[in-house]
Parts: sequence; C-alpha cells; structure tokens
Amino acid sequence: MTDKRDIVLTEVALRDGSHAIGHQYTVEQVTAVAKALDEANVPYIEVAHGDGLAGSSQQYGLSLTDEMELIEAAVSVCKQAKIAVLLIPGIGTMNELKQAASLGVKMARIATHVTEADVAPQHIGLAKELGLETVGFLMMSHMAPIDKLVEQAKLMESYGADTVYVVDSAGALLPHEVRERIKALRQTLTINVGFHAHNNLSLAMANTLAAIEEGATRIDGSVRCLGAGAGNTQTEVLVAVLERLGLNSGVDLYKMMDLAENIIAPILQKPQEITRDSLTMGYAGVYSSFLLHSQRAAARFGIDSRDILIELGKRKVVGGQEDMIIDVAAEIARKQKSVNV
Repeated sequence: MTDKRDIVLTEVALRDGSHAIGHQYTVEQVTAVAKALDEANVPYIEVAHGDGLAGSSQQYGLSLTDEMELIEAAVSVCKQAKIAVLLIPGIGTMNELKQAASLGVKMARIATHVTEADVAPQHIGLAKELGLETVGFLMMSHMAPIDKLVEQAKLMESYGADTVYVVDSAGALLPHEVRERIKALRQTLTINVGFHAHNNLSLAMANTLAAIEEGATRIDGSVRCLGAGAGNTQTEVLVAVLERLGLNSGVDLYKMMDLAENIIAPILQKPQEITRDSLTMGYAGVYSSFLLHSQRAAARFGIDSRDILIELGKRKVVGGQEDMIIDVAAEIARKQKSVNV
C-alpha cells in the first residue's frame, strides 16, 4: 500500500461468507467480487473455504469449486488488493499454504482456538519463510479469561506473527469485554492488534468501534454482512462510519455501496439478518459457522434448532467439532421421544 490508512480493512465475504451460502461460490462470482473490491481500494481480500484452506469436506461442507481456483481467480483481477487466506492447523496443511503462496497470495491468517496457539508455530514460521504477511487469529476469544488471551497472543507474536486478532467467532462479546481484551493486547504486544466481529447480538459495529478506540488498527468486515451466523461487521457501513469519525480506511464508499447492492445482494440466498438461531448463537456463545449445520440437524431429527445450539454452548463445543452437532441432535431427539411416550 502506498497510502497511509488509519484503519486497514480485510474483506472476509469471500471466506467467512462461504458459510452463509453453503460454500457454493463460483469462479465467476469470486472474480466479480474481487475485481469490485480491488477497484474500491480495499487493501486485503480473504479467499478460502469458510473453514480455511482444505476445509472442503463432508464434516465442514463441500465446496462447489476448488478453493485454489477461486484464489487464482481473485489474484488475477486484483491490481492493488492483496489476497489473504485463512488456515486452521489440523484442517489445512503446509502443502496448501505453499500452493496458495505460489498462486500469489500475500497474507496468511493462521487461526487457532483461543487457548491453542501452541499448534501454530510451524504454520506461522512457514508463512514468514514464504514471504507472507502473517496474522495470528485467536478464535472464540470470549471463551478465555483476559490473562489467558494475552498469554496466547504473546505466543503468536513470538512465533513471528505481524498481527494478532481478537476473534469474536460466536458474536458473543459485549463492547466492554472487547475493550478489555484489545487494551490488554495493546499494552502487551509490540505488533498490530486486530478485531474480527460477528453480528449475532447486533453488536458487530459497536464492538468494532470499541476495538478501534482501544487501538486496534486491523479490522475485518463483510460486505452486505455476508458472513457466518448473522454476518460480520458490514464493510460498507463501517467505511461510512470511519469517515464520519475522521478515520481513513482508503476505501471508496460509493463503490462499496454499489458492490453490495449490485453484486453481493444477488449472491445472498436470503438477507443477512439476526434470526432466532443466530441470536441464540450469540446468546449461548456458539461458533457462528454452526448455523446451517444445526438447522439441518434440527430438520433431520424434527427438533428445535435452538435446543441444539443451547446444548452446544453448554458443552463449550468449538470449531472442528461439527460432528458433535449430529450427536447432540440425536440425543435431544431421544430424550424428547422418551418424555412423550
């Protein structure tokens, strides 16, 4: 980037938004979205399966199109934007990271559960060796006390991360909790601090602004709220709010509005809104990508999806444990059947 931005945005609709459409992106859709984002001067665009590199599977959801084709397509149309990928160790491997880098990816975001940063040193190290800007992504950050979050963030910094993110994967954090977490990292780390929100409690924008006020400079957004659960901080709205605050994102507001209206809206299978299920996810602290999985399990067993989500929250189920959704649904159905007999 040649321009000086107060806030550096990463657009996640082509990765996090994959959850909302069942991982059915086409090359044509990704090409159109990436080109428009590039023209709007968005600095980073994340492209991958919703669960990161190599996420396409029966457990996480099969992709319509191989993600490497989508990554290559996005790279091919971007003149200034840098393409980013997400990798969750245990799902993606070093081979996928190398392949993505060979296609022209410039940023790797290495994501772990908030208490499991110690599974990431090899992947962060490889990303640095490949010359990629490297981000540590601490998912489900609401599930750890602040001192534990700080400890894990320091580990990621020690492995070589250029930025560490507080990731509100469940959309469960409240603004004061975001403030406390960002402030603690800013006081401890010497690298950039970022924030990734979900809107399940209608707090994505409020939480993002709280993070910015405490010194977070790397912020994620999803255009038209296209993301898991109720979506992420809405990028075009965030750009407008930042302008009102006198903060420079470098992103063209009108072009983002047009992209949201003309390209993203037709892709959305239904409007991104806070439904009873996404609200339940934020309330119970459940991973946002569990939404469609839980709804399908509820339909299969003839039960209320909210019951599944509440139970998943009680059991503190995290990303990577999608197989437990069916187990929980079956258990609830058995219990309800025995009560009704």
